Amino acid sequence: MKQNGKALDMQEGASGLSPPEVCKKVRKQISERSEAVMASGPPVSDWARLPQELLLHIFQYLPLLDRAYASQVCREWNQAFHMPELWRCFEFELNQPASSYLKATHPDLIKQIIKRHSNHLQYVSFKVDSSTESAEAACDILSQLVNCSLKTLGLISTARPSFMEVPKSHFISALTVVFVNSKSLSSLKIDDTPVDDPSLKVLVANNSDTLKLLKMSSCPHVSPAGILCVADQCHGLRELALNYHLLSDELLLALSSEKHVHLEHLRIDVVSENPGQHFHTIKKSSWDAMVRHSPKFNLVMYFFLYEDEFGPFFNEEIPVTHLYFGRSVSKEVLGRVGLHCPRLVELVVCANGLRPLDEELIRIAKHCTQLSAIGLGECEVSCSAFVEFVKMCGRRLSQLSIMEEVLIPDHKYSLDEIHWEVSKHLGRVWFPDMMPTW
Repeated sequence: MKQNGKALDMQEGASGLSPPEVCKKVRKQISERSEAVMASGPPVSDWARLPQELLLHIFQYLPLLDRAYASQVCREWNQAFHMPELWRCFEFELNQPASSYLKATHPDLIKQIIKRHSNHLQYVSFKVDSSTESAEAACDILSQLVNCSLKTLGLISTARPSFMEVPKSHFISALTVVFVNSKSLSSLKIDDTPVDDPSLKVLVANNSDTLKLLKMSSCPHVSPAGILCVADQCHGLRELALNYHLLSDELLLALSSEKHVHLEHLRIDVVSENPGQHFHTIKKSSWDAMVRHSPKFNLVMYFFLYEDEFGPFFNEEIPVTHLYFGRSVSKEVLGRVGLHCPRLVELVVCANGLRPLDEELIRIAKHCTQLSAIGLGECEVSCSAFVEFVKMCGRRLSQLSIMEEVLIPDHKYSLDEIHWEVSKHLGRVWFPDMMPTW
């Protein structure tokens, strides 16, 4: 207000007009300008003049179909729709409407992408249903990506069999197109596919300097020699996921060599296809070499075995950090886990049986000093042993998912009392789960 007063004083002094006369003059000037604006026509919200940077930002938040509709508004929006930045990351969704609830990418749009944007694609994934037709359609698209250099590729089957039902030659031919033309592939997720050793050699020959992540669980046509070839040549590999039958002492030593970068994440799926299946043993010295080379790496192991198949496991120290038992596991095996898994951070036991796990839990709390997350499903633990377990672990237990049916009341604690006692040792309010949350 003071500044406005000074301006009026100066204007009055300069023109000799009194304050009322000055206000009248200002109102007249404003009125004349308004009339000039009105004479030029009504105000128009010209959306076509939005800066392309702003349009790009808006389009990135739109679903693909809405983005396509928006491209029909005007020429400028259509040009924004085809900006290369919008097509660097794309997910093809392929399914058969009669057997899937997923929305499929429209065939006409797929043709347009291949024609106009294949050279812009960098981060690509394919989500297919369980039908062979959808997997074959994905292979047909891959075969046409001859002008692109992908950085990441993911093949995702929402249900089996999908890619495993595609003729192996068709799948390998399509994948080879990507391997040969993509000279900077850094991430490859090809679980449950018929990839084989020769195709992995093509991958290594063209992308050995850039590959950092490789997920290939449940790939029956790959041999230990095939995955060893990848580890020997791809020295920048930081994350690897594979089935246990591909794991070998030679592979661990290759990942532990001086020329290889520090591994960050190794996931192993230990799956039994038939009851009584035999599993080989990995030497403790090989695991020790791995830990010396990459002391902070995560070893994630998923076990889907029958109880009599655990013989080769947990007899010596193993550097597993995250351990999941998808089937029933015996008290004896859990006891060995407590003795030989000092790096354990997370433990999930889906089922055990009707014998209480009191001693095993106490042993795990005593020896697994980094444990911060545990989940128990169809098991039994006395309330007293559970409280003692929580007391030993203390507040480092950030995740504690225990089904209410797991806890067996005893002479010391009832189900109503255990909630308060556990909460006291955790330093936060805790209740048993009514259903599994992991």
